[in-house]
Amino acid sequence: MKRASGLGAAAIAVGVWLAAAPAAMAAASAVRGEQIWSRCQACHALQYDRTGPRHCGLFGRRAGSVPGFDYSPAMKRSGIVWNTATLDRFIADPLGTVPGTTMGYAGVADPQERADLIAFLRDAKCGKDTGLGR
Repeated sequence: MKRASGLGAAAIAVGVWLAAAPAAMAAASAVRGEQIWSRCQACHALQYDRTGPRHCGLFGRRAGSVPGFDYSPAMKRSGIVWNTATLDRFIADPLGTVPGTTMGYAGVADPQERADLIAFLRDAKCGKDTGLGR
């Protein structure tokens, strides 16, 4: 059997990683995600801006676009529109994804934790009666 070249092995590794990401998303738990989101509460809330912008209405929103929030120039220029893939990439490595962002958080390394967190953010209710306005 022929061994994969360095480039071929890298392509295989990327393919395995890409195949694993959707599997983690499919098994995501919004309940576990809410527990993980508690880490975000040092700077974020669902309903209102704090040190970081609000998380309600995140999906489909352009990064750096919440009116009145003072985003870094890097975030405003990023061109990111928040969806499952862009959130996964950003939450994994905020500073690497948007160099110059003022979000001083190292990220969430565990793919399952990211999937759970994203499931929570996707399913979070944004009305006043959610109890999650924090």
